[in-house]
Amino acid sequence: MKKFLMLVFAAVLAVSAVCFAEAPKAAEGTQAVQTQAAAAYKTLTPQQAKQRMEQNDKIVVLDVRMQEEFAAGHIPGAVLLPVDLIEAKSEEVAKVLPDKDAEILAYCRSGKRAHRASQALADMGYTNIEHIGGIMDWPYEIVK
Repeated sequence: MKKFLMLVFAAVLAVSAVCFAEAPKAAEGTQAVQTQAAAAYKTLTPQQAKQRMEQNDKIVVLDVRMQEEFAAGHIPGAVLLPVDLIEAKSEEVAKVLPDKDAEILAYCRSGKRAHRASQALADMGYTNIEHIGGIMDWPYEIVK
């Protein structure tokens, strides 16, 4: 009986050792994916965004809200491309944003849709996306 219990204990110990040895590898893979997703786009403050806009006249300021919101007020020079079209990978995306390496500043009302749009654009291969939050926090000029 003692031999049987020792054998069962040894088997449980061996299985546990194998299971726990694999856990760090899985955690490392998850961490790498999270780091990669986090690095897909950058976040800028409104002040940083304004400075970039002043330094680069080829920058694309992308409003990802709905047409009605855009008409009520938007950042000067912004182009409208609603987040739903971006997430649906509409052909409109390539028309509005033909250069996947162009610097893109994405914004919405509060910042949530701009995050979604920025990630979707990164997933489609756009390489230079910067999330600038929401127009509610934009302290500079807004045009109607």
